[in-house]
Amino acid sequence: MPVDRTDTAAPPAATRSAVANGSRLFVEGLDGRSALARRYRDLVGEFTADLGGDPSEAQKQLIRRAASLSTWCEAQEVKLANGDEIEIGPLTTAANSLRRILQDIGIERKIRTINARRLEQLMGDDR
Repeated sequence: MPVDRTDTAAPPAATRSAVANGSRLFVEGLDGRSALARRYRDLVGEFTADLGGDPSEAQKQLIRRAASLSTWCEAQEVKLANGDEIEIGPLTTAANSLRRILQDIGIERKIRTINARRLEQLMGDDR
């Protein structure tokens, strides 16, 4: 039976963890200023926006896993582009897992309506 959460108030931010109230990415152990942490944070934001900006807790967890896998895959791709050898098996597994997570949370770009003026701007004067 589904739980109706409309009657339950969220606990005050002071009693929630820093991760739950959005002030930290992880419970401990990460300098949020590193390039990897910034990329992770950007991906979490982008995936969240793709879902409309108000994901459930379960969706938040999947978004975090997707961002983690994405950053790991990107790091492997940098190694590959630099001519370093990588193990293709773990990269393929991670990419497939990422695809399944994104499919599960239903991330897809929504087509947005473009007015005639904006369409003219996009197409330029080359018509």
